[in-house]
Amino acid sequence: MNKKKIFNDPVYGFVTIPTELLFDLIEHSYFQRLRRIQQLGLTMFVYPGALHTRFHHALGAMHLMSLALRTLKDKGVAITAREGEAAQAAILLHDIGHGPLSHALERSIFHGVDHEQISLHLMRKLNAEFDGALDLAIEIFQGTYHRPFFHQLVSSQLDMDRLDYLNRDSFYTGVQEGRPGADRLIKMLTVVDEKLVLEEKAVYSIENFLVSRRLMYWQVYLHKTVTSAEQMIIRIMQRAQELTRAGHKVPASPALHFFLAKAVTQVDFETDDAILRRFTRLDDTDVWSAVKLWADHPDKVLNYLSQSILDRHLFKISLQTEPFDADFQIGIVELIAERFGLTHTDAAQLMIAGRISNNAYDADGQDTIDVLTKRGRVVNVAEASDLPNIKALGQRVEKHYICYPKEIL
Repeated sequence: MNKKKIFNDPVYGFVTIPTELLFDLIEHSYFQRLRRIQQLGLTMFVYPGALHTRFHHALGAMHLMSLALRTLKDKGVAITAREGEAAQAAILLHDIGHGPLSHALERSIFHGVDHEQISLHLMRKLNAEFDGALDLAIEIFQGTYHRPFFHQLVSSQLDMDRLDYLNRDSFYTGVQEGRPGADRLIKMLTVVDEKLVLEEKAVYSIENFLVSRRLMYWQVYLHKTVTSAEQMIIRIMQRAQELTRAGHKVPASPALHFFLAKAVTQVDFETDDAILRRFTRLDDTDVWSAVKLWADHPDKVLNYLSQSILDRHLFKISLQTEPFDADFQIGIVELIAERFGLTHTDAAQLMIAGRISNNAYDADGQDTIDVLTKRGRVVNVAEASDLPNIKALGQRVEKHYICYPKEIL
């Protein structure tokens, strides 16, 4: 069979699957599940076009990885065919551990387990199935391979993951200001002492990339309406778990019901293959099918939250730089209890307070974006004398929010 297929990507045009191993990984059920997981969770409540999936993103990141490897080879960086395939496999599988609705429910399915840990576990399972063909890909993914620039291409402050999701998310949301200029950035990549750097003439492109990332976070990923919707779906899942574990009947698919009934830890996941099988059958369809059923549930809180999210009747959300006063929060809960005829404990389920934060660039971290100057020095891009914006973009901005039903206004 011809496994070097070509697919038509709306962002990049025709993209090739370069090797048989990569084709077989894409065909695997673990990877095909990503077709049923939306890249941006509930962002479609604000941007109706944001319906693309993790499947789209993984293929796009693999394509950008192939372009980056070709650029480095053209500049004299020695990269074997095995290393190239492993780097593409690592980026292809980097998000394979995402659960339903991507980041929105990441902490609701497992306790203390993020999607990178699950991705690594699934990669190890695939490696056993493919007779060790992913040994090098796993080293690159973990950052243990002796040539660190490969890991930087997969996971760093300027990697193929970020370049694709900014490109793709700006395309599907229509937020054109979020496009990071990926083509030029990739063309400016090079390697010094086995570490990834960019040529000095890329500094303004790096600044544009960081500005685009900051804009996308506040305008898309952390948009206040998106935050309200995501907090509502998280609270729905929490309520369903509480009711299930208290012995109440909460209808759901077998895969979802298992995670409602049991608090699963990382140790459970890594030692029980039955949990792995249940997880890999779990996707957005399970969540939305359950929410439709829960809209008729006798529990008032679960009923109200589920019907509200289905109808896009989202909570009112307010943002400010300081935490909301405790007395103000108590007052909100009292108004909810009076309006809906709930106990104080149940009313508190319909008031959500928290915080969101973002910085576009961590200039002081170990993993910096480095630039090769014309004099042959490698420096942190934040040290470039004429780029004060990059230092400003490294400042963390934090906002506190409170969400509650609009009916109490």
